[in-house]
Amino acid sequence: MRSDTTSYGIGYAGAEADYNDADAVIFGIPYDHTSCFKAGAREAPTAIRRASYNFEEIHFEHGIHQPHLEICDYGNCDDFILPEDMFAEVDFAVGPAIRDGKFTVAIGGEHSINIPIIRNFDRDDIALISIDAHLDSRDEYLGIPNSHACITRRAADHLGLDNVFVLGARAIGEEELDRDDPVQFISSYEIMEKGIEWAVNKALESVKNERIYFTLDIDGIDPAFAPGTGTPEPFGLMPMDVKKTINMIGDRLAGFDVVEVCPPADPSGITSILAARYINEVLAVHAKNLRC
Repeated sequence: MRSDTTSYGIGYAGAEADYNDADAVIFGIPYDHTSCFKAGAREAPTAIRRASYNFEEIHFEHGIHQPHLEICDYGNCDDFILPEDMFAEVDFAVGPAIRDGKFTVAIGGEHSINIPIIRNFDRDDIALISIDAHLDSRDEYLGIPNSHACITRRAADHLGLDNVFVLGARAIGEEELDRDDPVQFISSYEIMEKGIEWAVNKALESVKNERIYFTLDIDGIDPAFAPGTGTPEPFGLMPMDVKKTINMIGDRLAGFDVVEVCPPADPSGITSILAARYINEVLAVHAKNLRC
């Protein structure tokens, strides 16, 4: 784990606190070795940190006198080839922060980074809500059980099926649905018809545990707005749908990650900018609820 921000480049904007004083801790996890279409998500932590300097210090819609949040950018995890080695690194870096009661924000990397993060929470402590174009509920993919295509199945193994819910799915394999224990989801088509508020409320009512870990696969958003991703899928959610989701989860938020941003597929950088803005939104919502 490289905790010196100068070793990988610029740190996240506003993340100036020491770990011990921090309310929230940001980790980069530059891993993409189970990617199956476009690789390059390992470059996202650096690109998203750079994009974080694009924004105002406050977001006026949350009030002009916003609560101050102490944020630490802990740096990047080292890169590994095997997912299990990446898991061990995440256990070493992110696990203690979770146990110390820090609010963790992870910047992927591909979606497999979510698996070890979820396992570091007590199984009775959280539920997982994911925005994703894919259900990612396979038992294994290309012979790899810890692939980015298996993250909700691995979460269900740890938290139980009644604590996993996916919003915005629109690319699902037959083997993910033709089984006795499919992962709960609401498709992007239903959300287009009934609205994101209806969908988020249904997800919150469906999961068993109160605290929510929110994982955002950037391909859940329509590629017209987030083209820089490894597995783009048409007919996705609108960017505002994700902002509304973050605010509706509100004081139930237990942690957050944003994954599958692929800077080489996005020369304009708009996907990294969007990802950084979502991190800011999560931090603003957490600060408001932490200080109230």
